Amino acid sequence: MPLGEQVANNLPYLRRYARALTGSQSTGDAFVRQTLEAALADEELKASLAEGRVPLYRAFNKVWSSAYLDTTEAPSAGDHESAAHDRLRTITPLNRQALLLTTLEDFSVDQAADIMDLDSDSVQKLVQEAVEEIDRESSTSVLIIEDEPLISMQLEDLVTSLGHEICGTAATRTQAQEVVAERTPGLVLADIQLADGSSGLDAVDDILELTSVPVIFITAYPERLLTGDRPEPTYLVTKPFKEATVRTAISQALFFNSSRPLA
Repeated sequence: MPLGEQVANNLPYLRRYARALTGSQSTGDAFVRQTLEAALADEELKASLAEGRVPLYRAFNKVWSSAYLDTTEAPSAGDHESAAHDRLRTITPLNRQALLLTTLEDFSVDQAADIMDLDSDSVQKLVQEAVEEIDRESSTSVLIIEDEPLISMQLEDLVTSLGHEICGTAATRTQAQEVVAERTPGLVLADIQLADGSSGLDAVDDILELTSVPVIFITAYPERLLTGDRPEPTYLVTKPFKEATVRTAISQALFFNSSRPLA
């Protein structure tokens, strides 16, 4: 397979990771573009991308890490100090990076270690730390928009096991509107295609017109929503999903909702 085609096939998933890592479609996609520009300027790096996803993510990680090296520098004045602290709060820490790689992106611990330039034992410890943090997170209310009853029940069980509350479930856009009219959720989990032919994207747009709330889309066709060509979801989970993947996405969405997201 030609190198360009191979990289293009992996780009939607790198966008997914970058958006979850930054809490922003625009910022995540910008880091992906910087990664590709860096690869084009470095023949050795460009050649390594033929080896698959791991080198691509490793290249991305170098761009991502270098962009934030200056956050550890001491600020020179009070305003600068406040700005630096705000910026630090919006940077996904190493343990969450490790968890995203091994759950959302389904890399092995060894592959994540290669991407992060760490040893496997360190990555395993980081993942465990992240899981323990999830167990200590504050609870919120969750709206589930899903037309498959078994999947909806599975998500309900998962959400409640994490200590969150279900504020409602909906199988159509209209039902979602009815739930939100009664109570505003703190988080939305949404399928794309709904029971009556309506769209989960439209249902979420209705909600976002009323309130700013983190949204995680769950779909069997993630590549269709990861093109980088238009406003698209920041958090995306692929069906059939693993519970650990949904758990990680929920935690990451709430992490950015409790701090100031990157622009």
